[in-house]
Amino acid sequence: MITSAHPPQPDGSPVQIGVLVPLTRPGWVEAGRHVLAGLELATREVNDTGGIGGSPLELVVRDTAADPEKAATAVDELARLGVAALAGEYHSVVARAAAGRADALGVPFLCSSAVLDALTEQPTDWVARLSPPQSRGWRIYADFLLGAGHSRIAVATQPSVYWASGTRILRDHFAAHGGTVVELDMRGLTPAAVCEALVDRRATALLLLVGHPEPAVPIVESVRGDERLAEVLIGAPAGQPELAEWAALLGEDGAGVPFLRYLPERLTPLGAQVETALRERLGEAPSFVAFEGYDTVTVLADLLRTHGTDRARIAASWPRVAVEGTRGRIDFSRTPGIGVWQWASPPVQVVDRDPAEPGRFRVLHTG
Repeated sequence: MITSAHPPQPDGSPVQIGVLVPLTRPGWVEAGRHVLAGLELATREVNDTGGIGGSPLELVVRDTAADPEKAATAVDELARLGVAALAGEYHSVVARAAAGRADALGVPFLCSSAVLDALTEQPTDWVARLSPPQSRGWRIYADFLLGAGHSRIAVATQPSVYWASGTRILRDHFAAHGGTVVELDMRGLTPAAVCEALVDRRATALLLLVGHPEPAVPIVESVRGDERLAEVLIGAPAGQPELAEWAALLGEDGAGVPFLRYLPERLTPLGAQVETALRERLGEAPSFVAFEGYDTVTVLADLLRTHGTDRARIAASWPRVAVEGTRGRIDFSRTPGIGVWQWASPPVQVVDRDPAEPGRFRVLHTG
């Protein structure tokens, strides 16, 4: 049994972690389900090995439904309930609202899967993150496009801090390498009009910086059905093609769409075991967000066992984390331009679904 220098909860009650995940629309429900599966699996394993100093670890789950206000309200409620820390969230704009509230209330928050660089308005010691910042991942994606000969790309966008940030990262990186980014505002365009714009602008790639399944799926169907655009690459850096829903909705049309995935070439030995358990739990192959969920609880359990349940002590201990996760050794540091504690070296891949076998992923580029 794993023991701790810190005693169990005085009244024998569970040590609670508040969990934020999108479980209903308009949130990306499948992503939320995978994050939660990872969180739950790791929690079960923590409890099977003695819990937190003999006290069980318990998740208190709240559905954010991709709503920043709902997430902020949930943080308030979870803080009042006395959770030791917060975990989870997939949508960047929602995570930003949760992180800001956690910072204001003094509740440690380990963000599992949101990448927006500006996760908080100002630097904070209360928030840490496992996923790579958007500026790193999307520059790697831009390097992949440039290396493949795409110097003139179009981005189909919707209003969002996240999409606007992604567009800016791509535009700056392409401009530095002599490339061009054309922005297509989906508030005023139909999928058919997107096709016309691609022809008129002579773009060789179209990136989907839009919601899933609407309007991403109709855009893909329209572009794939236009013979004039047979050579145009469709890309989705935000990772929509990772999950099974994408393939179910689009079939062959959804293959060959490069996206960002945060997995290494090889999982750690722990990761290989977790992959098997997650596959059984989910009834399908686990996505990278399921591994992010598992790693989140792995980190928090280590902090709770080592430093106890005091919120301020947990937040002060981010720089002392050194944990073997499913995708590598996890530690946190300060990254220039990032206001939260950041895992400095999460793996980044550009992958797609193999057109010859859409259930299989091809690694196209690593960073």
